[in-house]
Amino acid sequence: MEIPVYTLDSFTNLPFKGNPAAICPLLHVTMSSFSKATSTLARIDLKTAFSSENALFRLRWFTPTTEVDLCGHATLASAAVLFQHIKNVNPTLVFETKSGDLSVTQKEEGYIMDFPLNPPTRVSLPFTCVTQAAVGNLPVQEVLFCYNTKKLLIRLADSCDISALTDLKVDTVALENTERSGRFCAVIITMKGSPDCQPRYDFYSRDFSPWFGVPEDPVTGSNHTILGSYWSEKLGKKKMLAYQCSSRGGELELELRDDGRINIAGQAITILQGTIKL
Repeated sequence: MEIPVYTLDSFTNLPFKGNPAAICPLLHVTMSSFSKATSTLARIDLKTAFSSENALFRLRWFTPTTEVDLCGHATLASAAVLFQHIKNVNPTLVFETKSGDLSVTQKEEGYIMDFPLNPPTRVSLPFTCVTQAAVGNLPVQEVLFCYNTKKLLIRLADSCDISALTDLKVDTVALENTERSGRFCAVIITMKGSPDCQPRYDFYSRDFSPWFGVPEDPVTGSNHTILGSYWSEKLGKKKMLAYQCSSRGGELELELRDDGRINIAGQAITILQGTIKL
């Protein structure tokens, strides 16, 4: 069995920036074949596989250790493969996923994803051990938790400089060991953008997901279903420009919609194209 594979960098237009995703199009397969094939591909740590049957695209995502319910950068990369390499002629794609139907529309050189919104909730218990393991002695302004996604959101104080976030060294082994109950899958650390920085970003973030086998995720589209909700309320804005400041880094355009969902837009660039033989 031969399966085409594409590696793309998402949320960037530069190679080896953004977040890499390996995409396997499984076209013209049945549902049972799709399940079998994706289970096999998951063993070799591929990020995404999708199939098409009767013009309906089905999409599944995998980290190095598990299958996940929502993945933004791999959805973006999957759409880019369809538009750029499979030569899809439809202006909008619809993926059937564990998080419901997700549509992606091509816009100029980028893509707009229609995602669910996941507002975080203020917690009575501040998860002190996890917060301490994540940010050390940095001043924290607020701690919230998103029960839909099992992600902790830590906002650094506005007095912090951007270097406090970019230079932060997180011991992800120690972080994972602070919480073994299964309540967590990631810690998001965020801070407000500075008017003195160029380009002008509304907010910054980093993501640490050792519970899912990802010590630090370079650019996490799904996190911005949480961050977009939070910062929209804090900044009083529906349109925002965000930057995830990992070592690779990536840019996301956000727009909260009146129907309670969020548009997440970005670019993707193809790095590698080949074939997997199973």
